[in-house]
Order: sequence, then C-alpha cells, then structure tokens
Amino acid sequence: MNEAQTAQRPGLRERKKARTRAAIREHALRLFREQGYEATTIDQIADAAEVSASTFFRYFPTKEDVVLQDEIDVLAVASFEAQPAELSPVAAFRAAARSAFGSLNEDELAKLQETAELTLTIPELRARAMDELARTITAIAAAAAKRSGRDPGDFAVRNLAGAVVGVIMAATMPWSDWTTEHSAPDLLSRIDAALAHLEAGLPL
Repeated sequence: MNEAQTAQRPGLRERKKARTRAAIREHALRLFREQGYEATTIDQIADAAEVSASTFFRYFPTKEDVVLQDEIDVLAVASFEAQPAELSPVAAFRAAARSAFGSLNEDELAKLQETAELTLTIPELRARAMDELARTITAIAAAAAKRSGRDPGDFAVRNLAGAVVGVIMAATMPWSDWTTEHSAPDLLSRIDAALAHLEAGLPL
C-alpha cells in the first residue's frame, strides 16, 4: 500500500463507527422483517445490535432514519468530486451514480430495494422521505458548488441539484412499479437513463 492509499484509508475509529452503524441498520431491518416496522422499538433495535439507546441516537436521530439514511449519497458525492474537471456537472454526477451503485454487492442492492419498499408502504417513512430529499439536494448542491467554485446557495446550483434528484424520482416512481415488477439492476439502468436525458437537455 502506497502513501496515498494509506492516507485515504479510514482510521480505526472511523471503521469502528461504520461497523456499529451498519450493525444497527442490519438488525433494525431484520426486526422490521420479522415483526413489522410499527411493532419494533428503538430499544429492541439497540438490544439486538448490543448498543445502548443513546448510542442508537448518535447514529440515527429517529427510527425512520434507520430506513431512509444509507451510504449511497456519501458514495455518490465522493465519486462526483473525483470525476475529471472537463465533465459537465450532470455528466460527472451520472458517472458518479454509476460508480456508487456499481460498487454495491447483491446483498446491498437487496437492502436498497427492501428500504424502498418500506418507504412506499409505511406512512411515517413516506412523510420523512421529504426531509431526506431536501438533505440529498443540499448535499449535491454543496458538491456541485465546490466543483464549480460557486456558492452552495446559488440559485443555479440548487436548481441543478434539484433537477438531478427530480429526474431520478421521475424515472423510479411510482415506486410500486419497480419494487414489484423490476429488479434492482433494472432500477439502476433507469436512473442512468434519467441522468442521460437530463445531460442531453431533456429533449422531447
């Protein structure tokens, strides 16, 4: 391992935090499958993951966040920032999305589909999903602003971020369509097609 790879590798503390976060989420999803979302309490999730309730809240502010918060945004933004400077923002995000989703194994893709199905069927999750969409737009805007040297609150920057999220939503909704009739890989191809359409200027 060279010096650059060593510098990029997460430290022990970060790796332990990532493992704890993953364990909490894994046990939560298992309990939701076994006894239902509504019947599962935060204390039960914490006990299953062998952490305290206060530790749970350090990683996930609410029970809804266990379902809604995944690592896709983090992976996509990191990949977006690494794309060649000559790519347009939309082309860079399209490449980043392919990289982020392409890095997921079968289990992770299945988990992505499972959380989408929960979001579709649980009213509390559907309501909280709007907050997650806003958070995603803010994260994309921050990355696009950094890439372009503009302010994250710039109208054009926010509009671009909203467009990226919007075309992805349009391509993957209604969620009942792809969760019951389409596989996760097919979902990924639809996301890529949506971003390609945006990159082309949304021609009709």
